[in-house]
Amino acid sequence: MFAKKNLLLSLSISILFLCSLFVFIWTEESYNTIELTSIWVRNHFGHFYLYLGLGCVLLLLGIAFSPLGKLKLGKRSQKPEHSLWAWIAMLYSAGMGAGILLRAVQEPIFMQQNPPYSSNLPAETLALEYTFYQWGFTAWAFYGLFAMVVGYALFVQKKKVKVSATIEDNIYNKPARMGIDIMTIITTVFGLIAAIGLGTAQINGGLNHVFSANMGIETNIILAFLVSTLAFISAWKGVNKGIKQLSKLNIIITLLLLLFIFFTSDIRAILVSFVKTIYHYLIDFIPMSLALGSYNPGIDFLTDWTFYYWAFWLAWAPFTGIFIARISKGRTLRQLLLGVLIIPSLGTFFWFSVFGTSAFQLINDWGTYNNEFGNVFSSIFVFFEHYPMATVLNSITLVLLIGFLVTSVDSAVFVLSMFTDKGKKNPKKKHRLIWSVFILLATISLLLLGNAKPDIDILVAVQKLLIITSLPFAFFMVVMTFVFFKNILKNYRSLS
Repeated sequence: MFAKKNLLLSLSISILFLCSLFVFIWTEESYNTIELTSIWVRNHFGHFYLYLGLGCVLLLLGIAFSPLGKLKLGKRSQKPEHSLWAWIAMLYSAGMGAGILLRAVQEPIFMQQNPPYSSNLPAETLALEYTFYQWGFTAWAFYGLFAMVVGYALFVQKKKVKVSATIEDNIYNKPARMGIDIMTIITTVFGLIAAIGLGTAQINGGLNHVFSANMGIETNIILAFLVSTLAFISAWKGVNKGIKQLSKLNIIITLLLLLFIFFTSDIRAILVSFVKTIYHYLIDFIPMSLALGSYNPGIDFLTDWTFYYWAFWLAWAPFTGIFIARISKGRTLRQLLLGVLIIPSLGTFFWFSVFGTSAFQLINDWGTYNNEFGNVFSSIFVFFEHYPMATVLNSITLVLLIGFLVTSVDSAVFVLSMFTDKGKKNPKKKHRLIWSVFILLATISLLLLGNAKPDIDILVAVQKLLIITSLPFAFFMVVMTFVFFKNILKNYRSLS
């Protein structure tokens, strides 16, 4: 009976369940298939990801500074639904979250020790520049594009909250539109499970490091249950009472942590690195984005880093972009696009400048580097050992990791619920419960699978899977953007 009432929800969960069951029964075969397919995608479409990323950045900047940027998401007289501070806190918590803690030290140090390509720049500057590149404008352009298109459909065209709603006036086939929504849900769930798996692994790694323990799969499952439960409570309360308040708290704690490291490190060196790296990032952005000539780090490096990041951002783009659209009512396209592109990017750049530059100086003081920051799950905790109040810093980071994971999951649960509850802006609470429970079960299955087959790194498999599952979205974004332009130009001419 329920399947007839809600075919989208039933089909999506059925497909996800069957995929999980197939992987569990034929684990090695599934892993090998994922590996071979990801290599095929990399070889044939890897650079397409790069072109798409650059195209999104240039497109959004063009729209923001054009007359189209004056168009408002809502009525002309309508004011923004949320304050600038609350808006930034929510979009950043949903869009990045735990990732900046996961990579704060490990990625800049890896790039310093393993330069992506030959350059006349100092190794430290190049390391930060490439880190900026992978966490900067392109990631937020993917989010911003979805936020713009969905926000326009939602608040101007008065459509339902579904990705298929952005093209329904041009694609009349209902099964095709449902296929788009199912693809959106599946990609979102895969991206979310990968993020939760990595996040709980880092929390576990931090606990093991801080307490010199050897906590295993049981701890990961407990952490996944904790994150999913808190996310459900937040999503149950809704945007204003749950998600907004938790997002604000996350950002306040993050800023305090950032400022502590900033003021107890070499402030001048950090500021010089920040300014210098931003300059080179802006100058080199286009050749880096196209991997042109001497800026090409090679196919293996691109696969392990850039292609994976682009696929991850694409996997998160539907639910993050739709969530940003949902909280952007009353803002102009210019405010939305410049706000999404610039503000969180600058915040991320400063974050990596503080942690990266401070870690570089630690290595210089040591004289030798023995891969102390090589473990992605414990690197930031090793880093804190060299600062005052290390125990307090580690404890705050563990709480913050949980908080960021919760705000990512609750945003995704809310958006998935909007999808499956007929595109309603405020979905029924039973949908929030269904998706909270299903995401928890799917995450536990993933963790158990990784433990059942120790010779297979299931998290790496999911990362490679994202490169595959994000490909349809990469093509769909082109179609979606074309339809959006057609609609917005028609509306702009009618208003002129």
